[in-house]
Amino acid sequence: MKAWLLDHFSGIGSLRLADVPDPTAQAGEAVLQVHYAALNPADAYLAEKQYPAKPRLPHILGRDGMGTVIAVGSGVDGVAVGDRRLILRGDVGVERAGTFAERVAVPVVSLAEIPPNWDDKEAASATLVYLTAYQALTMWGSLPANSLVLVTGASGGVGVAAVQLAIAMGHTVVALSRSEEKRRRLADLGAGLCLNPADSNWRLMLKKTMAPRRVELAIDNVGGVLLPEVIDALGDQGKVSLVGRLAGPVPSFNTATLFFRRIRMGGVAVGAYANAESRACWQEVLGLLGRSNARPLIDSVLPFDKLPDAFTRLAEGPMGKVLLAGR
Repeated sequence: MKAWLLDHFSGIGSLRLADVPDPTAQAGEAVLQVHYAALNPADAYLAEKQYPAKPRLPHILGRDGMGTVIAVGSGVDGVAVGDRRLILRGDVGVERAGTFAERVAVPVVSLAEIPPNWDDKEAASATLVYLTAYQALTMWGSLPANSLVLVTGASGGVGVAAVQLAIAMGHTVVALSRSEEKRRRLADLGAGLCLNPADSNWRLMLKKTMAPRRVELAIDNVGGVLLPEVIDALGDQGKVSLVGRLAGPVPSFNTATLFFRRIRMGGVAVGAYANAESRACWQEVLGLLGRSNARPLIDSVLPFDKLPDAFTRLAEGPMGKVLLAGR
């Protein structure tokens, strides 16, 4: 089969398309013919050795995807040849070969049924970003009803998922995006207030518009110079769920800004979910999306041999997922 191989940790640009042996289904596994695979920034981080995983090289990236089962190993129940399945979450694309290939072997405990009324592209794109967003929203326990939730990088994959889930939970969302067009689309999704973080007055506009309410929870996908501003926007005992660092390290940070308002900050790591937790959270996610009639957003689908172009598109910051079509 054809697959995109990572030979050394020098970035996405070093991937090469090559012929590799077809995977075989070991005990408890199924082999999928991949129809669609979704790209994630975490793929690029792993390729740059900025991720704690240490897969054996050459490695095949790709954590999200869906396909048709073409083989099953011994001891497999509930999954049969011909079934269509999505990949829930696990070591696929991390410690074991991923979905940037024509076929992938997956432990059946990491497979889930396609949600009713979802098409294949939506199914391939959803699990990692929605489970990450769900963890970011729930890691501090239940928020008060109709809390004010701030989402940075709100037009990205996890950002859109967080906006949709927070709204479905009954909260008011403040969405940050530098793009005027994306702010309009986020408002269409139901965000209560959409602001430009490049505007030095965004915190003042937030406080004036939402007064006397203050932000209960911030989901930060960006980091960098924006994080201290996000902390300033929080109310007393506010929380920050740290998801990403698209803007790089925080250049200057005074921890005293946390003290008197008792701010709490914590990292989001969806890999910390055990399989049973992932399944339970995924069902919660589907229930929330069903309640609000929200669906995954797809930006573009590129041919299998155009993976470098797909990562270029991902780096441009699309609103919606970038997919790779199977061969």
